[in-house]
Amino acid sequence: MAARARPSAKRKVKVSAGGTLRVFLAGLATFAAGTTVTGQDIERAPIHYSSAEPHNAVAQLKERLATGATKLEFGPEHGYLRSLLRALDIPESSQILVFSKTSLQRERISPKTPRAIYFNDDVMVGFCLRGQVIEISAVDDAIGTTYYTLEQSREEKSVPERQTESCLLCHSSSANQGVPGHLVRSVFVDRQGLPLLASGTFRTDHTSPLAERWGGWYVTGTSGRQTHMGNMISQGPKRPEEIDNTDGVNVVDLKDRFTTSFYPTPHSDIVALMVLEHQVGMLNRLARAGMETRMALDYEKEFNKALGEPLDQESSSARSRIRSVGEAVVHYMLFRDEVHLTDRIQGTSSFETDFAARGPRDSKGRSLRDFDLKTRIFRYPCSYLIYSRAFDSLPSAVKDYVYQRLWEILKGRGTKKDDPVLAVDDREAILEILRETKPGLPDSWKKAPAASH
Repeated sequence: MAARARPSAKRKVKVSAGGTLRVFLAGLATFAAGTTVTGQDIERAPIHYSSAEPHNAVAQLKERLATGATKLEFGPEHGYLRSLLRALDIPESSQILVFSKTSLQRERISPKTPRAIYFNDDVMVGFCLRGQVIEISAVDDAIGTTYYTLEQSREEKSVPERQTESCLLCHSSSANQGVPGHLVRSVFVDRQGLPLLASGTFRTDHTSPLAERWGGWYVTGTSGRQTHMGNMISQGPKRPEEIDNTDGVNVVDLKDRFTTSFYPTPHSDIVALMVLEHQVGMLNRLARAGMETRMALDYEKEFNKALGEPLDQESSSARSRIRSVGEAVVHYMLFRDEVHLTDRIQGTSSFETDFAARGPRDSKGRSLRDFDLKTRIFRYPCSYLIYSRAFDSLPSAVKDYVYQRLWEILKGRGTKKDDPVLAVDDREAILEILRETKPGLPDSWKKAPAASH
């Protein structure tokens, strides 16, 4: 067969250049139109996840440790845990206990030796009995969520060390749409703590029925006639509807299940569990909103550069992508689809009081951290995480959009069919609380002064 004649070099360059530009523009347009983030995306500009310098509470602690302003003390029972919690301003009353083997130190976890989790608005800490490390995750100003381990060794001056690849295998999986975050899962667990995946699993947040929550977790507290999966050991794979967890509900003492004195507190408070579920869902959405927005704006800039347009010219596809993640924040922040409680929830520790005391209050003494726990989790259905580092560090493009949509809905002017529906009294109370307590609100939120007479 005769060989084909090759095109001239000049012609080849011309076609290649044009083709490259078209492919480049098509790729940018496709990405800006709303494809989801992947692990590869976060390692490229503008995120550079693994190589970026972190800015978070743990990075700040490392600086204090380096200068000697803070020192971590090693205790005989829990190593650095209690000292670390004090240094990060995390209350011990936030302790919740999980006994399913579903984390980094799975060999240390069982129903007799549950893993303890502690948290505040910005940081979560995981502790295993006789574990080699303490696990830490922190909200970061630019790269979403960061992960650290602290060696449980008295021999050296231990400091938190950042982790990327090993933690991202789970925390940046498809379950989190490629964005580093967290999962709260409810699973059926056997006597060794192994998940019985054949029976199914549930990813839980404030929209989940209580009957699907807390499988593989210890739960202290009462929920009345409302059942849940906490404190339950399963005997072989079963369908969820075949499980009778009567003995696992309304449990206020765990001493007959494991040695509670091994832990800083004997509680795995039901209220703390509900708060953590909400918090994980909110922080994941904020992390995704920040990353997606930074990527969309970067691609918008490159798109304009390739077309010879002003770099700050807005792209409809990129802005659509920003609106999409902004809507997800707004809906979750206003507790759209929150499950309705039918009986009073009551914890066993001081968590409820400690948590509520940490938030700002308006002149009427109201706070977004006030609990209801009769029909819903919070008295005022707007997330306290609007005050958080995760929210404040959002790029202005998406933060401004969130503020605009919150204002529309809270003023009763929302026009989208899937907007959260709030009672008038709740809308007015949230507006009043935020106007008095949230720094940096847009001018449109400020109450007009009364007219003079």
